[in-house]
Amino acid sequence: MGCVYVLWFLLVQLLVIVVRGQGNVPAIIVFGDSSVDAGNNNQIRTIARSNFEPYGRDFEGGRPTGRFSNGRIPTDFISEGFGLRPTVPAFLDPLYNISDFAFGVTFASAGTGYDNATSDVLSVIPLWKELEYYKAYQKRLRAYLGEKKANETLTEALYLISLGTNDFLENYFTLQRRRSQFNIGQYQVFLIGIARDFVKNLYSLGGRKVSLGGLPPMGCLPLERANNFMEREECVKSYNVVAAAFNDKLKKLMAELNEDLPGIKVVLSNPYSILLQIVKNPSSYGFDEAAVACCGTGSFEMGFECNRYSPFTCKDANKFVFWDSFHPTEKTNQIIAEHLLKNALSVFL
Repeated sequence: MGCVYVLWFLLVQLLVIVVRGQGNVPAIIVFGDSSVDAGNNNQIRTIARSNFEPYGRDFEGGRPTGRFSNGRIPTDFISEGFGLRPTVPAFLDPLYNISDFAFGVTFASAGTGYDNATSDVLSVIPLWKELEYYKAYQKRLRAYLGEKKANETLTEALYLISLGTNDFLENYFTLQRRRSQFNIGQYQVFLIGIARDFVKNLYSLGGRKVSLGGLPPMGCLPLERANNFMEREECVKSYNVVAAAFNDKLKKLMAELNEDLPGIKVVLSNPYSILLQIVKNPSSYGFDEAAVACCGTGSFEMGFECNRYSPFTCKDANKFVFWDSFHPTEKTNQIIAEHLLKNALSVFL
């Protein structure tokens, strides 16, 4: 009898978890860069695109959507983890409408960053414009759901913010302008100020559940390792130090916002440790290769350089941590998403 009771109790607890996962967050709303862009860049004039093969070859239907991966990206898995749809569509994608966006939408643009100067490099959507798209989305959602229901959705939705890597790798460490204005510590403070203002703007527009995305160990991206001749193509330690320092500043910002903004809950979704573990011990996660990517030679190709004519593209992306020289495979994205759901986003389940 006692055994039956225990089994019944565990079943009830499991059902409670499932129900909570399906009810507490009615929509996933995303801002960011290529880590969470599902195809917005397909609709603008930029070279930062991936709406061609072999991108998307393991996505449903084998179609390239504009996601920088062979399949789904972390926000897709996070949406599914909350009992919502298995993919989060791009706001500018004409294949979707407000009935789809009511459950999830991404305004992200590959190549962008906190810094407006970063978005200028590849002529992509700056963060301020992503916020303007969100305001337009609010109006469409209210027209679709009605004022009351829409406001409830906007308040209870989970807001995911994932960007910052491009600010350093594409902008600060590549171009002279910001380095002439800031040392690396000052530039981090500059970006944190933009992040603070952005969350406060979301708050003023009704957002209450916010995830700040941390930086990955960006010195371990295949592109950076390939250029690290001095250390025999190992991870670039100095870049990882910057990423870790910036994540520490994001953690402090999280605490500050939670204290200053009544009713808000901000968490730090930090992929740094889990991705570094995967890179250092790929076989423990079922991977064969972490130093180079699946597409092409695996060292330099991404975007248009990763295409159907790349002769060396791998046959099984599940054996690789990275899909192209800058972005993880679907398998890696799923591992990262599950880690974030368990360790940061569980407070919203």
